[in-house]
Amino acid sequence: MFLRAFKYLWPERFLPEPERGDPFVEQTARGPGRTGVLLVNLGTPQAPTAREIRRYLGEFLADPRVIEIPRYLWWPILHGIILTLRPKKLVPRYRGIWMEEGSPLMVYSRRQAQGLSRTLAQRGTGVEVALGMRYGSPSVAAALDELRGRGCERILVVPLYPQYAASTTATAVDAVTRQAARLRDQPELRFIKRFHDDPGYLGAVVGRIEDYWRVHGRPQKLVMSFHGLPRYSVELGDPYYQDCLSTGRLLRERLGLAPEQAPVTFQSRFGTARWLEPYTVPTLIGLAQDGVTEVDVVCPGFLADCLETLEEIQVEGRDAFVAAGGQRLRYIPAVNDDEAWIAALAGLVQRNLQGWPV
Repeated sequence: MFLRAFKYLWPERFLPEPERGDPFVEQTARGPGRTGVLLVNLGTPQAPTAREIRRYLGEFLADPRVIEIPRYLWWPILHGIILTLRPKKLVPRYRGIWMEEGSPLMVYSRRQAQGLSRTLAQRGTGVEVALGMRYGSPSVAAALDELRGRGCERILVVPLYPQYAASTTATAVDAVTRQAARLRDQPELRFIKRFHDDPGYLGAVVGRIEDYWRVHGRPQKLVMSFHGLPRYSVELGDPYYQDCLSTGRLLRERLGLAPEQAPVTFQSRFGTARWLEPYTVPTLIGLAQDGVTEVDVVCPGFLADCLETLEEIQVEGRDAFVAAGGQRLRYIPAVNDDEAWIAALAGLVQRNLQGWPV
């Protein structure tokens, strides 16, 4: 209490030295500084071990935008049950998808950042690019500090979620603004809210599907599986469901498919609440029971492959489909580091940088 009072009465004894010399002497005119792009993805454990998975889940599931349950109810469940039991169960699943370079989501997110940086440089811009993970490392705060250390006075934030949801895009914005709130000399900030109907993004997904079909042939059905949300999130005003339906419709139009040929479904249900429907695995089981033998699944909401695509769809979804009488389920990979997606991402970034010196 007394120390706080002394700081206000004699601040010069407590504040750090000015960073740019004497602030009361006119400084040499500063240039406009550099422009940066911060890509933000969800995050991933640093290793496929129970300890690292627990650390990651602890941060992820503690976010009040992710789990919208009062803390006094959620905290005992999270720390008493989930973080005690779930990490061990997830170890073999993460080990099954782990790449030589690390987690697939981290590997492909880094390649996307590197590809964006390279493409922007080839297009004659001097834009800096950094990658931050909302949960885990490298953190959003560290990525922002990295860009500021490179002299960036303006930063465009690109959450790598095509469809907007409060539990993904909004929490990325929260992390950026929370870090900016700690800064005295803040950079200018812009945010991309969504790009669910961006022609470049849609073209990259369609290109991925058509390239796959050219090599492997077309299936009887294409299922477009998006990550699920609790229904109450949409009832409270979250636009995610409509974004997903819009993306699905636009992809069908480009592929020349009818709604019944390429249904939209939702995966990754968690807990006992009712989530967005139809659910992916029950849909796959229903298709098999109706006599459909060949199904391809694509996950347009995931820009980088991860546990939800490589394990939940490619393994669990396939097993459920075959057990119900289907013969073949194939997962079409995410856009990952595909050149068409990197070019589309660069175009999206450049349009949103208009008016800023690059």
